[in-house]
Amino acid sequence: MDQSPEAVIDLARKYTAAWCAHSAEEVTSFFSDDAQFIINRGEPWIGHGGIAEMATGFFTDVPDLLLISDDVRCSGDHAINVWTFTGHHADTGNAVEVRGWEEWTIGPDMKITLSKGWYDADGYARQVAGD
Repeated sequence: MDQSPEAVIDLARKYTAAWCAHSAEEVTSFFSDDAQFIINRGEPWIGHGGIAEMATGFFTDVPDLLLISDDVRCSGDHAINVWTFTGHHADTGNAVEVRGWEEWTIGPDMKITLSKGWYDADGYARQVAGD
């Protein structure tokens, strides 16, 4: 398959739409069956089941989550998707705005095989608490 910059940008656009649709199933459709998703060097979420659980957690915590893809860069089968998400925390009602990125390894079928996500977890916690 085509891993051109245009194809990767299209992948990021559709991936962002899946997050905005609040559909864990749609989010997982962008990943290979045995993909890993690691956030801030934590334990990996593995396969569609693990990635769906991770996405559902975000949708539960921030039910009005809106994801914006700010930039996409790629080189061969690697890409970064720089993003911002906004919304309100379910428990506190406080507004959150989180900036981060995912580093992707993309298979020949244009499925993500590895995503390493990064964001300021302490900053997120402060926003949730209203600090």
